Amino acid sequence: MEIKIKKLKDNAVLPSRGSAAAAGYDLYACLDAESVEIAPHTTVKIGTGLSIAVPDGYFGAIFARSGLAAKEGLRPANCVGVADSDYRGEYIVALHNDGEAYRTVKNGDRIAQLVIMPFLSVEFCEVAELDETERGAGGFGSTGKQ
Repeated sequence: MEIKIKKLKDNAVLPSRGSAAAAGYDLYACLDAESVEIAPHTTVKIGTGLSIAVPDGYFGAIFARSGLAAKEGLRPANCVGVADSDYRGEYIVALHNDGEAYRTVKNGDRIAQLVIMPFLSVEFCEVAELDETERGAGGFGSTGKQ
């Protein structure tokens, strides 16, 4: 699948994969300064300098990079970002610092990963009753009980 992408800034880096089988494409920080600090338990919006035309029927899912989250305590503030196919603005990642120390993000650092995913467009139909199931309304751990 070919996806059109536009650099909004000269120093923007196109998404890339770590291996041929990787589902996620790394997104890179595109800063006006050399770096930005993220204080403990705060969120900073980090631009990528890119606009991406995701095809209809798909969306761009923005996930944490596992190494950045585990080693540095940095993750997208909304946990998973959703970029709809009709969005044409800059892809921006709101990075949250879960740790107790200041963290520095440098220009060109990998900050998140983008996965292009299909979705189903549905129509909701209000009804008086739903079909019965064996599980019923059991939730929050109910299926693991003996």
